[in-house]
Amino acid sequence: MPVIEYIYSAHSAFAYLGSAELNKICVEYRVTLIHKPVLLSPVVEAQGSQPFRARTQAHVDYFFGREIERWAEYRNVPIINFRPTYHDADYSLASGMILALGATGTKTDVMAHALLEAHWRHDADLSNPQTLATLAAALGHDADALMEQAASETVQDKLQENSIWAREQNVFGSPTYIVDGDPFYGQDRLELVKRALSQPFAASTWSNPIVD
Repeated sequence: MPVIEYIYSAHSAFAYLGSAELNKICVEYRVTLIHKPVLLSPVVEAQGSQPFRARTQAHVDYFFGREIERWAEYRNVPIINFRPTYHDADYSLASGMILALGATGTKTDVMAHALLEAHWRHDADLSNPQTLATLAAALGHDADALMEQAASETVQDKLQENSIWAREQNVFGSPTYIVDGDPFYGQDRLELVKRALSQPFAASTWSNPIVD
């Protein structure tokens, strides 16, 4: 059975835009999806990218505006038309809810999508324990038990481990999909992910050293 390692943040716009399509691909190709939620800013900054708060207004307008609008229309994904109110809040507890359900399985798939959708369709605050508990209960979980596990040292340590691992793998954005060791960055690469599952791409021979 093919495997996709899925590296993303629980508040990622582009992870949300690709989430339903990714799940369709996994069903079609009988893929085992391994969830690896991360804390995105440390991962991005480790590769030399500017932290999101330091980016120009032009970049923010493009990233949180036109690109999202186009892809939402293309993927037929409902989405709010503004930057989420709580986008810069702490999403470690939300990430913990995903991890507490295990790295694979339908419950994890559903939770990951629900959190992304809550943030980008309903402007939910993913740092608010009550908001998260309500979402968990709506999905049929014992909310109190899941929230306790999500906040546990074991689960939060796993979130840190995922983030360190992602930096070591030179991941520089969310979402990143790894198919048999071959990384694909961005939900706009899902068509290539689909191709890789049926016909792996040739090994890279590209060489382009950075020179002064």
